[in-house]
Formats: sequence, C-alpha cells, structure tokens
Amino acid sequence: MRGTELKDGQHSTPDPGERSQLWPRVLGSLAIVGLLIGLMIGRLANPDPARLDNIEVHRDGLVLWFNDEPRVHSEVVEGTVAMLFDATGAPASGRLLVGGKPVSWRIQRSDEGLLLTAVAARPLQMQWRGVQLEGRWQTTIELREQ
Repeated sequence: MRGTELKDGQHSTPDPGERSQLWPRVLGSLAIVGLLIGLMIGRLANPDPARLDNIEVHRDGLVLWFNDEPRVHSEVVEGTVAMLFDATGAPASGRLLVGGKPVSWRIQRSDEGLLLTAVAARPLQMQWRGVQLEGRWQTTIELREQ
C-alpha cells in the first residue's frame, strides 16, 4: 500500500508554490471577453445620434439633411413652430419668406439635441415630412400662415 511519505524526495502531488496559476488567468480572460461583448451590444443598442449635415432655405420652408433618421418632436405653440431633433450639429439661424412675409428661424443646441424654432409676426402652421434619399435623411418643413 502506498503512503504519503517521502520517497527519494518526491511527493505524489506537487508543492503549492509550483502549481500552475491558470485559474486567475482564466477568470481574467473571461472578464475581458465579457466586457468587450457588453461594449459591442451597448454600441448596437444605443448608436450615435444623427448628425445635421446641411440646411437649405426654400420659399415657405426649410430642408434639413441628416446622416441618419433622427427622432423628432414637433409642436406649434401660440403660432411659434418648435421642433426638437435627437441629433447633433452646428447652430444656425436665418430668414425666409412665407407668403411674401419674413419669418426668422434658428437652430440651437439643447440638452436633448437640436431645437429648431421659427417665429413670425403672425401665427404660423407647420407640416413636415421625412424621407430617406441617397443614403441620407431629408426632413422637409413647410410653413404657412395660420
């Protein structure tokens, strides 16, 4: 029968100091792989917001070009047009003619994205539509007097 006594300076099991330290390496590798997979899933679930590329001023309205479809919230409050785009971009402002009368518009950054406001001396109404053209998103805003 075999025992645990030393025979020629050898044990049946190696000393604890000589054991391979693979378990911490395996756990570390699993943690890194899990982190990378989580980052990839997070990137797919929450992509970058759309970006405002170009603004075209037309008679009775504006045409906004985005690189991707933005989420939009629009309201007409007491004759003032307001649209909030979940997008990034540079502030801009200008004037256009609606029914031969001037309307001032401005795009500014806000905490929720880009805010477009259009103001005139008389109440305005708005109709907008978005369509994908040439791999970009076009939002057309038509203004008219109330």
